[in-house]
Parts: sequence; structure tokens; C-alpha cells
Amino acid sequence: MVFKKMLAAFGVGGPSVDTVLDTPTVQPGGFIDGQVHIRGGEKDARIEHVVLSLITRVEVERAGFDREAGIELNRVSVADRFTVRAGANESIPFRLSVPWEAPITSVYGQHLRGMVMGVRTELEIAGGRDKGDLDPVAIAPLPVHQAILDAFSVLGFRFKHADVEHGRIQGVAQQLPIYQEIEFWPAPQYAGQVNEAELTFLTNPQGVEVILEFDKRGGMFRQGHDSYSRFSIGHDQVDGTDWAAVVDGWVRAATERHFSNMHAAHGGYGQGGYGQGGYGHPHGPGYGQPQGRRGMGMGAVVAAGAAGIVGGLVAGEVIDEVFDDGGGEDFGDFE
Repeated sequence: MVFKKMLAAFGVGGPSVDTVLDTPTVQPGGFIDGQVHIRGGEKDARIEHVVLSLITRVEVERAGFDREAGIELNRVSVADRFTVRAGANESIPFRLSVPWEAPITSVYGQHLRGMVMGVRTELEIAGGRDKGDLDPVAIAPLPVHQAILDAFSVLGFRFKHADVEHGRIQGVAQQLPIYQEIEFWPAPQYAGQVNEAELTFLTNPQGVEVILEFDKRGGMFRQGHDSYSRFSIGHDQVDGTDWAAVVDGWVRAATERHFSNMHAAHGGYGQGGYGQGGYGHPHGPGYGQPQGRRGMGMGAVVAAGAAGIVGGLVAGEVIDEVFDDGGGEDFGDFE
């Protein structure tokens, strides 16, 4: 996990930089540690700032068209106003925090197809900036994420694709102006009722909000439509739960609502299987009954406003850059 780049802003004979990640795999809420190694060129060079950014690829809708761009999830300045002497070596340690809402990019050590995540090193000098390439980093699931992903696999859902959307989900507190969608082909037992399932995790220090979207199949005399459900799960609820049975209950409840037209009676977020507005026990009253969502399709998502500093630490700046493929193997069926 190293990139080496001659700093073009200094011209031929200028310093070069290597950024080495000591933690190339990390979980949401964790830290990326590493070192920025700068080797002096043929003459002294004055550097104003060294900044590290955690960047992912995001789908942005502008003027009715979807396009890909980069967005900063966090950034930290690791050194300011120093001189790199000719031929000298400088090493700068850094720690970059990973937001709880950072999207997952790797499961069982395999790259999740469609995802790009990396750390970029930026050096600012008098008269300009020199931005390095992305040094790839993998965001692995937390135990609560893994339990639910495992359940989808056990039930026979097959991974299709993942991406990150620029926007906010109505009714759910978010620190970042993005959300991830993990898409699945339906398991055989649901194939006659569901075209596709989409899974979104919005994580915080206490637990995770799980948002499920089912693209329903239509029929000769009925229209297909999307159904949304939301569940709150605490980090401490992972052990001792049959998550395959839980997820099966979520899917069946959603399909039953569809065929009984119960979805029309739901307004906003209802009584959730894990408690409303909290992290109740999964086997408490109402277990297995999903919270309904008003509206269909993108009506449940509101576009993010002008991006800026979120929570005092996290930047929401959309970067107009073209991303190369994130590399790694295509991720199959969580096996």
C-alpha cells in the first residue's frame, strides 16, 4: 500500500513522497495509521502543509444526469510549514479517523465490486498544491454488519453491486451527506415476489440503522413498486440472535405488506421490530415487524445541501475527479 510520486509542483529534481499505510484494512469508527516519507530533491524545498484525506467514489445527480465524483469523508493536516533539505529524508506519522458511516468496501477480505476507497496525500507549497494518487484502503464490516450480511448469504441472496449515493435518507440522522447501497439478487424462495433487495447501513457508536429496499415484482393486474423498511440494532445485540431468521422475517413482512396492500396504511416510521427511536431487544414486542416508510423510490431520499465541514471534523466536499477502478477481485456471494 505505497504510492511514490515525484512532486510535479517542484519540477524535475524536486522531492518525492511515499505514503505507507500501517493499517490498510480498518472498520468504521476506527483509525488509519501510517507514515508519510518525503525524500529531498536536488535543492531545499519549502512545504506549507501536508494533508491526508479519506476519499470514496460517489454517484452524484446533476442536471438530471448521474455522474461519478470523489467525496472526502475526513481529512487531517499532519505537518505545517517546514523545509525539506536537499537529499534529506523526512518521516511524518499520521492517524486518520474513519467515520462510523464510512461505506464497507471489503467482506471476508475480498473487494466489494463497485466500491473505491483510498487515502490521498496532498502537499501544499507556495504557489500551488500537489495531490497524490489514492492509496487504497479497505473498510471491513463491524460484527453487526457481518451478521446481517451473513444472514443474506445463508438465505440465498446473491451479491449484485454496491455504490455510494450523494444524499440523505429521510428520517434518519446522518453525519455524512452520503449513504451506501448494497444490492442483491433475490434468493430463490423470494424470486417470484422480489426483483432486487438493497441494503443500507447507517452506523453510529451505539448501533446501526438498517434500511432495506425491496424492488417488488408486478403482475398482469398490479404494478411493481419499491417497499422500504427500517430497523435499529445495537452493537451489543449481535451475539445470541438467529440473524437468518430475523432477516427472513424482514423480507416476508415486506412482501406480505405488498400483497395485502398494507403498505398504503403506513405513514412515516412506524413501530419497529427493534423499538422506535432506540435499540430495544430484538425479541421484544413487535419483533419481526418492520417500520414502514412513506413514499416510493427516491422520494424517501432528499438531496444533500451544500457540502462543508460536518461535525467539525468530516469534510463533505465533492471532488470533480475521475476515479480509476479500485482494484481487487470481484466480490461474489459472501463466501
